[in-house]
Amino acid sequence: MELIVPISVGFILLFGMIKKTKIFDAFIEGAIEGMHTLYMIIPTITGLVVAVEMLQKSGAIDLVCKMAEPLADFFNFPKEIVPMAVLRPVSGSGATALLTNIFENYGPDSFPGQIASVLAGSSETTIYAVTMYFGSVGITKTRHTLWVGLLADLTALVMSIVTVKFVL
Repeated sequence: MELIVPISVGFILLFGMIKKTKIFDAFIEGAIEGMHTLYMIIPTITGLVVAVEMLQKSGAIDLVCKMAEPLADFFNFPKEIVPMAVLRPVSGSGATALLTNIFENYGPDSFPGQIASVLAGSSETTIYAVTMYFGSVGITKTRHTLWVGLLADLTALVMSIVTVKFVL
């Protein structure tokens, strides 16, 4: 397993030599293109990080979680998962921190721990992904992408509950 990187690099070099490609020039060209892409997405990353921090520090995420608790009660959904379900589409690292917190407080084999595990593995950081991918190429109108992604996240949440309740 530890030889996978050297073998891959060797294969790329060998393939480049067979194709008579100027390998170092191609590498430099790719590095320049990568730096240009980084330059294009830095404002998007900065804006997203600031927005997530503002939502967390202002208490907006806590407010959304409090508003979602009656809905969670109605569907017999553990309240402990609500913050993770709300934060997951926005911040993967924030959701992972909440997942760790659920594991520490309830255990990974508990009902909330199992739902959180399935949710973490089946949902996406939709808002982050849409912002990064569309922002990096200059697309400002996402059309239906965001709503379909959030619907997929909601589906992942529902199926996490169903899976844990009826399958596991």
